[in-house]
Amino acid sequence: MLSEFPVFPILLSTDLDASRAFYHDTLGLEIAREDHGDRIVFRSGGGTQLVVTKSTTGTSDSQTQMAWRVPDIHAAVADLRARGVRIEEYVAPDPVTVDGIADMGHSWAAWFIDPSRNCISVVQPKG
Repeated sequence: MLSEFPVFPILLSTDLDASRAFYHDTLGLEIAREDHGDRIVFRSGGGTQLVVTKSTTGTSDSQTQMAWRVPDIHAAVADLRARGVRIEEYVAPDPVTVDGIADMGHSWAAWFIDPSRNCISVVQPKG
């Protein structure tokens, strides 16, 4: 049954004002609604949504929390940088980035960190 319905990520935020500014002003996502100062729902492509919810602790995980699938990783990284987003650079053992982009075998990926330390990615599948 669940395979028939869309999913949406929920990210934790220790500062909703900073998250609103980052996702709306910097990344350009439309705000669908705000709920009583504890949650912001953003619209993204393909009818999807991103929910950012207030948290007193935020995330303690450093792995990727969410990714956008993009058709051109180089264009996506260039656009993010033009918006003032810092693209992460990683060295061995894994992943290794070149100009912010890693060859993951099945795809290319780049990462950036939001104001609440969530690791976000853009991914271009190969083939």
